[in-house]
Amino acid sequence: MKARDGEDTVTDESITNAGTGLLLRAEGLRRELAGKVIVREACLALRAGEVVAITGPSGAGKSSVLRLLNRLDEPTAGRVWLEDVDASAIPVRELRRRVGMVMQQANLFPGTVAENVSFGPSLRGVAMAGAELEELLATVGLAGYAGRDVAGLSGGEAQRVSLARTLANHPQVLLLDEPTSALDDAAKLVVEEALRAAMTRVQGGCVIVTHDAAQAARLAQRTLVMRDGVLKDGAMEACDVR
Repeated sequence: MKARDGEDTVTDESITNAGTGLLLRAEGLRRELAGKVIVREACLALRAGEVVAITGPSGAGKSSVLRLLNRLDEPTAGRVWLEDVDASAIPVRELRRRVGMVMQQANLFPGTVAENVSFGPSLRGVAMAGAELEELLATVGLAGYAGRDVAGLSGGEAQRVSLARTLANHPQVLLLDEPTSALDDAAKLVVEEALRAAMTRVQGGCVIVTHDAAQAARLAQRTLVMRDGVLKDGAMEACDVR
């Protein structure tokens, strides 16, 4: 699965992994950097409509696993499949659109809310209709915010714009990396409501990394615990994954 953006290499034996019935599957993922093992071994099975939470201590490798799922980082070993297609066979930009990720920090660029949210579609030459934009903003609790400058947003509002920006690409899988860890309790609950609405809108699947076990219980159907770079998903056995 080693390839640079725009230079994907496809091998015949790795294109498909038919018959699992999973939306997203990761097996044997490992990530090493400069001699340091960041992810020792990770496996994950995600079905359509499912929300899976990953918890564990700081430094366990939780966020690193998310980055491997949509190739923000490349694994040293292991594979990821999206709808039974090897992710290394999918162009990187397309994969990151289909497996969208919301970071811990919003990282908005200067301009209006509308400009940020419509950015992804514009890269594909798609002009986002005003009605779709307003519907999307309403989904995350920001109706009427389209013309606002992002510089004046609160932390919780900025995070919801980041969520809307990811949803604008119509992802099949939503990856959430500690999406409320930088927020106070009141803002956290508001963003959680936006996340629930987003998960319903995606109708695919969602993987959320959180250090908050209570949040995992509120948002996810299943919770996996990662320790010392190892993530095991018991559901893999049910799918005959070895």
